[in-house]
Amino acid sequence: MLKISLEKLDDLFAAISAKQTLYIPSDRADGASEYKKYEAGMKLSNNLNTVRSAKDFFFPQTENLVDFKMEGKNIEVIDIRKEAEDFVVFGVRACDARSFTILDKVFLCDPVDSYYKNRRDHGTVVTMACTRPAETCFCGTFGIDATAPEGDCACFSDGESLFFKANNEKGQAFIDSVASLLEEGDTAKLDEVQAKTKDILSKLPLSKLSTDAFGGDRLMEYFNSDKWGELSESCLGCGTCTFVCPTCQCYDIKDFNTGNGIKRFRCWDSCMYSDFTKMAHGNPRLTQLERFRQRFMHKLVYFPANNNGEFGCVGCGRCLSKCPISMNIVKVMKALEVK
Repeated sequence: MLKISLEKLDDLFAAISAKQTLYIPSDRADGASEYKKYEAGMKLSNNLNTVRSAKDFFFPQTENLVDFKMEGKNIEVIDIRKEAEDFVVFGVRACDARSFTILDKVFLCDPVDSYYKNRRDHGTVVTMACTRPAETCFCGTFGIDATAPEGDCACFSDGESLFFKANNEKGQAFIDSVASLLEEGDTAKLDEVQAKTKDILSKLPLSKLSTDAFGGDRLMEYFNSDKWGELSESCLGCGTCTFVCPTCQCYDIKDFNTGNGIKRFRCWDSCMYSDFTKMAHGNPRLTQLERFRQRFMHKLVYFPANNNGEFGCVGCGRCLSKCPISMNIVKVMKALEVK
């Protein structure tokens, strides 16, 4: 397997960014990490995960769709779409990498979302295997191996070097583009690191969490459960869980009058908001209980019912650490599966 010394990461990042835009997880002043455009001297974060997921690169929080010019009764429709630049997202964890397959099922099914597809076609996802999983991690529940991430190209660290493995043609093209910096490496120490990580994963508090009790065939049973009232009682409807989630895909479309034309844009929406899916006649989900139920039914029942059993969660743990009232999908799963 090809590798590069961790001491030469700056050389690697410089080589990548010389050919296309590079984004890496970088630490903020408060110690948390977020993806930033690489600049010389920027250091790769050692944090397990970023505050917000890499979803932003393909499905941004806000995005202009089309412009309109109005003169009297004449309306000019201006297509503002343009080809995206080639870019690399480096250091994506296994959970976030799996989220792209979920988003693909939404945005690349017919009719294809051309805005999303444009970015997917031009983006290269370079993943990073985990070595220090957190207590909030439960990606294994959804069949994700944190030591063998998906993505176009996967990276593995043994503490001294970074090893590369292509998962598809795009990943191989990435490796070829930096091949002059790489050398063949012995994976003996890497194998030890991966074995140790797997042992840690097996001992995490949520390692035994199972989806066996969920799926589309039990839709009405869970929909009518008397547990939703108690579970949703303290929910603030703040939407934090949906905004940090790598798989949430709901959005709203709005028009903005700039004074010199109209801009139509879309922005992330949340099923936890009172105006979510609000129509001319009103809102079909009038209570927080109904909105709360919608979020978790979609993750655990609706999505797998329509996608061959694949769940709408990747176990990244962000909702566990960010919810202000400590409510999350794990608590919901445990509450609902109890008879």
